Amino acid sequence: MIEIVCTNKENIRKKYALGTTLDYIAEDLNIQLPYPILAAKVNNEVKSLKYEIYKSKIITFFDLSHISGYAVYERSMYFLLYKAIKDTYPEQDIIIKYSIVGGKYCEFENPDFEVNDEVVNNILQRMKAMVAADIPFVRTQMLTEEAIALYEQKKLFDKKQLLQHRDIFYTSVYYLEDTPNYFFGCLAPSTKYLTMFDLIKYESGLLLRMPSRHDPSKLIKQRESPKLFSIFKEHKKWNRIMEVPYVGALNDAVKQGKSTELLLIAEALQEKKITKIADEIAARDNIKMVLLSGPSSSGKTTICKRISVQLGVLGFKPVQLSLDNYFVEREFTPKDKEGKYDFEHIDAIDLDLFHEQISDLFEGKEIKIPTYDFHLGKKVWKGNSLQLKPGSILVVEGIHCLNPLVSQNVDSERIFKVFVSALTSLAMDKHNPIHSNDNRLIRRLVRD
Repeated sequence: MIEIVCTNKENIRKKYALGTTLDYIAEDLNIQLPYPILAAKVNNEVKSLKYEIYKSKIITFFDLSHISGYAVYERSMYFLLYKAIKDTYPEQDIIIKYSIVGGKYCEFENPDFEVNDEVVNNILQRMKAMVAADIPFVRTQMLTEEAIALYEQKKLFDKKQLLQHRDIFYTSVYYLEDTPNYFFGCLAPSTKYLTMFDLIKYESGLLLRMPSRHDPSKLIKQRESPKLFSIFKEHKKWNRIMEVPYVGALNDAVKQGKSTELLLIAEALQEKKITKIADEIAARDNIKMVLLSGPSSSGKTTICKRISVQLGVLGFKPVQLSLDNYFVEREFTPKDKEGKYDFEHIDAIDLDLFHEQISDLFEGKEIKIPTYDFHLGKKVWKGNSLQLKPGSILVVEGIHCLNPLVSQNVDSERIFKVFVSALTSLAMDKHNPIHSNDNRLIRRLVRD
């Protein structure tokens, strides 16, 4: 017998036979969550409900409202969409592309395949029929060489390419009826769990609409994002230039000794974009302040420095300022619902001091700027000073820079705004995109 500690039941302890599955434990303990249980964390590792327990474990079951549950739901939806397309249009394949407001944008691999309302409706109806049929997602193990042969047969060459670089004897393959695929993480127990979704035509492809994690009974509200979508299309062009859309292709390039070439091309593409931004700033004679914002670990500080270099090439005298140095003292930092410090709230910024110093700078005064000490939780003054001179342009970076409250005392005609995001053009394969959040997390782990 093995002991299980379940955190959903106030750390209740109970003994079970070796090999007991998570779904049996959930039923035996009568685990009740707001939405159907999708999977569980076993010693903090996400496992499917068919996972068998052979050692004592701490278990936490979760549903769609949990961040890990949402990932399970998302992967399962990708498989459902792929299966529906293979059933309705066997010669076609789908590429899961980008997250946009309202869902996941997808494109057919064949650019000549016409996406119309009839096509979308046929796929959607097949997806709904499979949900009603309650078809299980089945995970099997096979020799890696057999999996490679299977993916070759099914024309899943990106998955074959990826497996060829994995030095393992066995690999997992998921099945939905007779259709194989692979996903990097467990799936829902069956299709009946995937009740909240929609599929619509969007641009030249499809938009797989997903439920809101905060209210899974509703779909995420769709909103047009033309600027963001144009950037995605630019990334598509970059992918064609780089010729490494998937990790398997990247591994091949590295193995062929092309890693330096890839890095140089990537750097050149980004520098070209930064140069274009600097040129746009220079073309507007009245710009005195550049505001650069983006999520944590998106590369704001790096891009701030590189834009400043390009502005210097154009004859400006850029002056850099970080909004991170204007956080309020720790005791005044707002807290979120869980009682944790919320540095992403605008009230975490000492706006009064920032506004005062910006006004002084534009009046030509020299200011003493603070340095925020995150260990002490307060601003310290190290004698650093700034002053704008003829030809100077102020470049400010920080997560709050595009909040209107930050620049409310500056004429909007004198401001140029830039948003930075570590969008991920590289995917694991056609059906396993890499989230930009994961990309930023990796960047933060390396940086900090």
